[in-house]
Amino acid sequence: MTPGSATTASPWFVRPPSTQYPARIFCFPFSGSGASAFSAWPAAIDGIEVCPVQFPGRENRLAHPHYGTYENLAADLVAPLEPLLDRPFAFFGHCAGALPAVEIVIRLAELGLPAPDCLFVSGQPAPHDASRDRMLTMSEPELRAEVEEFVRNRGIEPRPDMVDVGLSVLLSDQAAARAYRRAEPVVVRCPIVVVHWRDDPEVSLDQLQGWRQYSDSVDFRVVDGGHHEFANAPDELRKLLTCWR
Repeated sequence: MTPGSATTASPWFVRPPSTQYPARIFCFPFSGSGASAFSAWPAAIDGIEVCPVQFPGRENRLAHPHYGTYENLAADLVAPLEPLLDRPFAFFGHCAGALPAVEIVIRLAELGLPAPDCLFVSGQPAPHDASRDRMLTMSEPELRAEVEEFVRNRGIEPRPDMVDVGLSVLLSDQAAARAYRRAEPVVVRCPIVVVHWRDDPEVSLDQLQGWRQYSDSVDFRVVDGGHHEFANAPDELRKLLTCWR
């Protein structure tokens, strides 16, 4: 265990969460990615510890069975998450990562566990509009091109074997996304901050308006950058992620 860590290593987190910070933000990756999507983020932002969540079936958990559905994912994450809810915390989910984040908030409420102080959702329409995601209608070659583009945007030349693995993960994640159906909005017990990326060609600000039905407190913030700019942890996003403290 590293100094100041709160728990022994868990496969759900890329590093043991620490006890030295007064608050935590748990970060949920988008379809086809893992915790490394947040590798450019600092370990903490103004005293808020950054805790990327590692879903099974990818990266260092490639051998672990895929979660299958967002509901399964939420149920499985409660036990490793519960000991870490001992201080103020928030959730951040980018793109499809926002959907299991919502399901976990709902699951925590059902179990009488603490709610996050804030739920940040980035570049993702609300759950009842999720079936409109353009990627759900893409062919396998089109999805392969998406994987290659994301890898290149991270400054890495995609090798065929790397793309094969990434595509396999993405196909499993897309199956879970297709199976996800929350027909009606549900009100959660926390404020929601909806992040829209000004240069996002995939999701418009209008497409995000459905989130208004999910909380009594919904705030929309427009920040500079494209759909995957979050991965660079730009200053504008960092400042926004401290607004709940």
